[in-house]
Amino acid sequence: MNRRLLVTIGLAAFMGGLCGAAQADKPLLRVVVEAGDVERVDTPVSMPVPPFWAQTLHGRPFHLEEVVSVGRVPVPAQILPGDKPRMCWILTGRTRPGDSRTYEVYVGAPPETPAVQVTADDKALVVAVGDDKVLQYNHATVPPPPGHSALFNRSAFIHPVWSPAGAVLTNIHPPDHIHHMGLWMPWTSTEFEGRHVDFWNLGSGQGTVRFRELLGREGGPVFGSFRVRHEHVDLKAPGGEKVALDEMWDVLVWNTGGADKGYYVWDFVSTQRCASSSPLHLPAYRYGGFGFRATAQWKEGQADYLTSEGKTRKDGHGTRARWCMAFGPTDKGDAGIVFMSHPQNHEHPEPMRLWPSGDIFFNFCPVQQKDWTLEPGRDYVFRYRLFVYNGTLNAERAERAWQDFANPPVVRVVREAN
Repeated sequence: MNRRLLVTIGLAAFMGGLCGAAQADKPLLRVVVEAGDVERVDTPVSMPVPPFWAQTLHGRPFHLEEVVSVGRVPVPAQILPGDKPRMCWILTGRTRPGDSRTYEVYVGAPPETPAVQVTADDKALVVAVGDDKVLQYNHATVPPPPGHSALFNRSAFIHPVWSPAGAVLTNIHPPDHIHHMGLWMPWTSTEFEGRHVDFWNLGSGQGTVRFRELLGREGGPVFGSFRVRHEHVDLKAPGGEKVALDEMWDVLVWNTGGADKGYYVWDFVSTQRCASSSPLHLPAYRYGGFGFRATAQWKEGQADYLTSEGKTRKDGHGTRARWCMAFGPTDKGDAGIVFMSHPQNHEHPEPMRLWPSGDIFFNFCPVQQKDWTLEPGRDYVFRYRLFVYNGTLNAERAERAWQDFANPPVVRVVREAN
């Protein structure tokens, strides 16, 4: 049994409620959430699980209540397991800059709320908010269209990404780039043990990325998430294939927005580590890393980009940005995605590959301007958030969404139970 599963089971055992000595009418904990300098609207927040909870929580139901002027309002909460578990909830509604809100942890069943579901079969995982699909992760190998080499077989990618209206916003195996796979994250120009290995352009036969195992999945009232392991494989290593990189994807869809509000918010984290004692050198190259190929409906003249620095299709390639919006028409109305880079990412604000003509392709490429070497024994973490929306979106709203990601509200513990 893997460590993450053990942690999840342990949390389920002690996070469900309070010990018999605790009083149902007394809060275990009071916290204050401070909005900071920006307005917050339905913003995900989290806090570390306090150490003393391990002694006082034991399997009975618990929930949050927000302290408001007319009393208290139950609030769904959910534990994000891991080495450092966190309690997560949504700062619902609108919170003005400089304002704060107060919450308490109580014994008792949480309120019923539409859950985020993560369902699985022998081919894929699907994450949905209520009845509305958000994304599909493909763990089974997907072959290319007939007539193309088996080198283009690929697993370990996300497609479709759906808009809240139900339009498919990704594309795989487009005729101009058969190796493009919705949302995926291979490196292009690399050096491994003296060999040039391209994990992106699959037709070269040098490298590929494969699904290895599902490490965990869970749904709940606040989020749905999954963790998967990938292998970045050198296909031409002497003596047979050799894994150059181990990679974990953590994908988390928040129960905020939704089809009724016209947007989804979800997080994507890739953690990469050299799989052997050999480093992976990444020479500067114009693309590679976090990539997105848009629906074929996003054509030149109808679809465009807008970056945090005001750049568009005509002048955006090779520039840096905190976020980049890609948008265009679909058969279910206009839609778009804001791709956000976290300040802790390498080379943030990250350089980008934007196509000045043709369909829409987007890529945060931290090695576009400088070489980089991934050294053995270290974890390299890439954090991104996607804001997927119906209709149109202005730069002010995109910036506010990025602030929620990069500079979330501060959560302060102001009282613990005695």
